[in-house]
Amino acid sequence: QVQLVESGGGSVQPGGSLRLSCAASGFTGSRNCLGWFRQAPGKEREGVAVKWTDGGSPYYRDSVKGRFTISLDNTKNTVYLQMNSLKSEDSAMYYCAAAVDSTCFGGDWDVLGRFLDFWGQGTLVNVSS
Repeated sequence: QVQLVESGGGSVQPGGSLRLSCAASGFTGSRNCLGWFRQAPGKEREGVAVKWTDGGSPYYRDSVKGRFTISLDNTKNTVYLQMNSLKSEDSAMYYCAAAVDSTCFGGDWDVLGRFLDFWGQGTLVNVSS
């Protein structure tokens, strides 16, 4: 059974940085799409950044490009999200998610959302002054 455990959320002022971590376990294959989604109160869940575990470029939603960086440490089975220049609109519950034995569908969030098999419990990010 795949398990995803997030950590690293917290409160930060606008312009600040946070790094989220997601420890993944239970994968039987090496070709999975792994990454981050978020949901703010009263809003729909949205994709933030994902990456295929077998290489290739990551995919980001437009509003975080240039500010967020997703990275994988395959030796530790951990995925990170480095978030810089945080804005108030980045405040949300951030979830680690995985699509097993799957590509990231070119960053098509609607399609990828239908193939996500596992979710973490979430970690809260609050950006405010």
